[in-house]
Amino acid sequence: MRQYSADLTPPWKKPKGVPEIAAEPGLVVEEPGTGFCGAVIGCEAGTVTLEDRFGKHRVFPLQPGGFLLEGRTVTLVKPSSGPVRPTRTASGSVAVPGARARVARAGRIYVEGRHDAELVEKVWGDDLRIEGVVVEYLEGVDDLPAIVEEFAPGPDARLGVLVDHLVPGSKESRIAEAVTSAHALVVGHPYIDVWEAVKPSSVGIAAWPRVPRGQDWKTGVCRSLGWPPNTGAAWQHILSKVRSYKDLEPELLGKVEQLIDFVTAPA
Repeated sequence: MRQYSADLTPPWKKPKGVPEIAAEPGLVVEEPGTGFCGAVIGCEAGTVTLEDRFGKHRVFPLQPGGFLLEGRTVTLVKPSSGPVRPTRTASGSVAVPGARARVARAGRIYVEGRHDAELVEKVWGDDLRIEGVVVEYLEGVDDLPAIVEEFAPGPDARLGVLVDHLVPGSKESRIAEAVTSAHALVVGHPYIDVWEAVKPSSVGIAAWPRVPRGQDWKTGVCRSLGWPPNTGAAWQHILSKVRSYKDLEPELLGKVEQLIDFVTAPA
């Protein structure tokens, strides 16, 4: 009776000299027949699932010599530990199991308030620790010019700033223009408050209410939605509904990714 390996590959069909590599989470390989390149996110029943950098998934059979790893032909096999489960950070990046936090960079990312900082930490925290990027909050942007001057950004200490409600002609836009330089980047989203950057569907509401001018926006939101007038508790409820980048609006996602790339760019 002929014997088969764990991945159902007949031993007489295994290419000679081709190494077997366990299809561990995050392993990046290419399927040469299609040119599809992606990270392993699943492996079971004789197949492997890859995800490319655009988030597209493809399933391929575990054929002998069926993949390229750093340009070298390899045979992917099912890990001995059992089925591979998706291992992604909340931001969608490939997780790095056991990775240690990098020593903090001189560069920083500043956000407007505590809620902004908590949201960034929840979604991008794993990525930021690996990159050694610290996030701090400002409690508003009025003092931003003085803060930037004191920080003294430079080639080895870049400063990125995320601003709420950064729209043309606003006070925030004028302040942003005044402090932006080669080593200081100010970007923003169009929302009045970072609450709005959480998709309404994730929170379980049809849409974020419109609050009349002159009223405190967060208090008005609580009133319109019939929530208790406790904005701190309301924010914790909203934050609890955020599980990954999929719960956030694209206008915020792109800006945070832009700041991380800016602060971590080589000098």
